[in-house]
Amino acid sequence: MRITEMVKVLAQLVVRPASAHCDTQDGPVVVAGRRALTTGNLNHALAWVHQDAEGEVRAAYVAAATALETERTAAELRFLETLVRLHRAGEGAGFTGIKPAGTPQAPAVTAADEALAEGTLAPLEPMLPDDQRAEVARRFATTLALRDYDVDDVAAGRDFVGAYVDYVHYAKHHAIAPAAVR
Repeated sequence: MRITEMVKVLAQLVVRPASAHCDTQDGPVVVAGRRALTTGNLNHALAWVHQDAEGEVRAAYVAAATALETERTAAELRFLETLVRLHRAGEGAGFTGIKPAGTPQAPAVTAADEALAEGTLAPLEPMLPDDQRAEVARRFATTLALRDYDVDDVAAGRDFVGAYVDYVHYAKHHAIAPAAVR
């Protein structure tokens, strides 16, 4: 086993994020859900769930949008929890609630998001082993190409989200922890 492979395996055993990226208050799923509530356009949120979960998300959204003022905060939280739970289920993952903003994430996840925001792999590249750079770059390019979809084209939004999840998960599982990068 090469040194870089050993470091990667050890880093994955030692560096464990506190939660999943998408189940935090400042994660992309909750941000999309809040955008749906603010704009009145549910499509922002629907992109983050599989089509078969759409009905449950719509029902939770309608309940939040039509809740009495005294019940609105609780109804909006139920909508966001429903959205995140169904997104996580679509990934085959469990849901234990929405975590606070600022919950620590794997460094590669943060760097992958920064790379996408900047439109360059530069923030993530130092964490990538040589044998993974091309594949991460390919997934990054696919995600970047799909990023600016029309919010009213839910299928295009789901294509972006699928590429995004694939890119972030791949980067997370193949990156070397920053402390190991010298």
